[in-house]
Amino acid sequence: MTAEDWLEPAVRSLSFAWGGPPARGRLRAQPEDFRVTELPALEPNGSGEHVWLWIRKRGENTDRVATRLSKLAGVHPRDVGYAGQKDRHAVTEQWFSVHLPGCVEPDWHALDTGTATVLRRVRHARKLQRGTLRGNRFVITVRDIEGDRTGLERRLQQVASAGVPNYYGAQRFGNGGGNLRQAMQLFADPRLRLARNRRSLALSAARSLLFNRVLSRRVQDGSWNEALPGDALELAGSHSYFVVETVDDVLRRRLDSHDVHATGPLAGGGDSPVRDRSRALETAVLAEYETLVHGLATAGLKQARRALRLTVSDLGWRWLDAGTLEVDFSLPAGSYATSVLRELVCEQ
Repeated sequence: MTAEDWLEPAVRSLSFAWGGPPARGRLRAQPEDFRVTELPALEPNGSGEHVWLWIRKRGENTDRVATRLSKLAGVHPRDVGYAGQKDRHAVTEQWFSVHLPGCVEPDWHALDTGTATVLRRVRHARKLQRGTLRGNRFVITVRDIEGDRTGLERRLQQVASAGVPNYYGAQRFGNGGGNLRQAMQLFADPRLRLARNRRSLALSAARSLLFNRVLSRRVQDGSWNEALPGDALELAGSHSYFVVETVDDVLRRRLDSHDVHATGPLAGGGDSPVRDRSRALETAVLAEYETLVHGLATAGLKQARRALRLTVSDLGWRWLDAGTLEVDFSLPAGSYATSVLRELVCEQ
């Protein structure tokens, strides 16, 4: 199989929660149609060795902005931090940090171009680490909508109340499935040397494909937002989970209120925590991808879990005209706006 072939099970053939989107529309006609604002886990306190910069970027890669900052400040790239990658084909706002102990700061506005603008500058004691964010706020414009407008509004209400399957988005797998291609090369030859970042992206892509396949099976059988005997249930807002032997009314109420979520596997070495029906389902799906499962364990990854359901917070929408819809919502860190959009509209 080619890398492009691997995109079929990873993204294109995944099951829909409610039978597919009720409308078609055009996404990302321009960067302003996809706006993302980082929701920080902490705010800089005003003093320290690190300069934190709140930057708006348009049509720009996060890593490239970080590289430009390191060159402007005359520091090593490792001295520049950010909490998470943001979409390139978008207008985004997020924090970057630059380590400048006792140094004269450059003119940060020298960074300002048509693709990046420094909006705020604050000192802080620590570097901004990856993953230090609560999530992201999205404002997305869908244009040239065709289909059932009433059905689309009903679907929006469903998403607001029930959430969506927590699939990894296409960007996880790289352009044309390139990250999956590198994963397959690595599994075929474990001695293959890849840059640390490239290796991490490749292994994450393989793991994500397996998770998506298990989740798709549970969407297909209607259990993605429920609990099966033997499931590992994650506490909302944490990575802690517990295994259930039986599903009673108390547990169902907790599931309905989104207090807990069923989880799926992030494959790796070690024994799976799930049991009974949950284990049987996951074993059957993963058996179709033995090369990936074995490769991830051999690469040294340890098993972990990820919630099957994605709660969509503060979902709102408005029609800008008869064929243009603006949707806004917040998602926790590590989730994908594309997983929300795929339940609403089929991209033209």
